[in-house]
Amino acid sequence: MPLYSVAKQAAARAYVPYSRFPVGAALRLKDGSLISGCNVENASYGLCNCAERTAIFSAIAQGKQAADFDSLLIYMPGETLYSPCGACRQVIVEFFAPDAEIFATCDSGLCKHWKVNELLPGAFTLD
Repeated sequence: MPLYSVAKQAAARAYVPYSRFPVGAALRLKDGSLISGCNVENASYGLCNCAERTAIFSAIAQGKQAADFDSLLIYMPGETLYSPCGACRQVIVEFFAPDAEIFATCDSGLCKHWKVNELLPGAFTLD
């Protein structure tokens, strides 16, 4: 199943009673397998989790390692395309190679593409 379909299906499972804006993500591993994630909101907004981080954290929880990560596609409904938030950018930088591809797409067919090293110039690292 293509990344787009997996991410769109994940968005359908999102818990979004506050924003009413479901987002889905599909993380492709180097072996070709896919791990999905959706946004999960909370009445305490600081405790919300975006789809991108849900997919990444799910992969880690399943025993995958950063070296296994290949690319990530983020799907959002509607006609407007958004980029990952700052928190997601920082987490993406933590787990993906600098040249890994990150995609965002929406129902209008628009698609934006970044390399990880373009997402967050001056990212915080422990190196």
